[in-house]
Amino acid sequence: MSDHYETLGVSRDASADDIKKAYRKLARKMHPDVAGAEAADAFKEVTAAYEVLSNPDKRAQYDMGGSGFSSMGGGSFGFSDIFETFFSAASGPAGPTPRGRRGQDILTTLDISLQEAAFGAVKDITIDAAALCPRCEGSCCEPGSSPETCEDCHGRGSVQRMARSFLGQVMTTAPCQACGGHGTIIPKPCTECAGDGRVRSRRTLKVDVPAGVENGTRIRLSGRGEVGPGGGAAGDLYVEIRELPHPVLQRRGDDLHTRLRIPMTAAALGTQFSLETLDGTRDVKVEAGSQPNHVIKLKDLGVGHLQRAGRGDLLVHLDIEIPQDLDERQKELLKEFADLRGETPKDDQDQHTSVFSKLKEKMTGN
Repeated sequence: MSDHYETLGVSRDASADDIKKAYRKLARKMHPDVAGAEAADAFKEVTAAYEVLSNPDKRAQYDMGGSGFSSMGGGSFGFSDIFETFFSAASGPAGPTPRGRRGQDILTTLDISLQEAAFGAVKDITIDAAALCPRCEGSCCEPGSSPETCEDCHGRGSVQRMARSFLGQVMTTAPCQACGGHGTIIPKPCTECAGDGRVRSRRTLKVDVPAGVENGTRIRLSGRGEVGPGGGAAGDLYVEIRELPHPVLQRRGDDLHTRLRIPMTAAALGTQFSLETLDGTRDVKVEAGSQPNHVIKLKDLGVGHLQRAGRGDLLVHLDIEIPQDLDERQKELLKEFADLRGETPKDDQDQHTSVFSKLKEKMTGN
């Protein structure tokens, strides 16, 4: 016969609390519902040891060499200890479950123009979502009636039943089937929402779009989502921004970019042109001698910064057009121009030397 102290893993001078804690730990681990049927014998042995050591008289007799009258049936150990050990954590809810629950969040998209992204805007959106029932206002009851206490659980939301186990009968607790754990029943459900406390509704909301939002930005509207069952609190509404492309301007962060094609002569002599921006028409000056891909910066004509004051810039990239399909007179004039600048090559070698010289001048400044 094994030693009861060794079975529980405690010393011979262990206190009653130490013995009880040791038993609970082992019992939870060895219970057949957890460890399987093969653990039944070990569980019975642990239980027998606890039955003896938890009773002061039986423990004293056991310490003197007696058996302690271990019988799995008497003494201070009984079904209340078993119930406390195995069913305290699974005894069901401490009280009735509220009928109202939080509603779901909603995600929708909103198309905006580049102009609206740059300066901000107030936009209307229409959503179809669950809203508070206007007839019962979330009570789930037909007006003039009210919830009644469940007769099966008497308002507790749970019921207790006896269950058989190899240890005997134990008490279990489970949600009440009649009321669904709410503790009350709805005798006359609302005819508008069928007792759900909410109805489907289409509504239009205003969304404040801040300046600087980007494609994919999500704006959260707290409490503007689905109303929950039983008139529960509404979830949140998330509005995802979708920025529509602009026909001329391209956005990169808070800066705007555009390309302008100008004739070679305009780049060489300089010119001025009008450009349509988000702020209206602006005059843009091209300095004489501007090169291909030269960038003209127009400050503060870009997109507003999202989290700070100010705006990005508008950058104009120059594309220089080289003339094609020249007539004879145009060719003569270009050749004359090249002669005046000393840029007319006489043969292939001169052309190679001329090009190399020009590159060297640009690199060395000589």
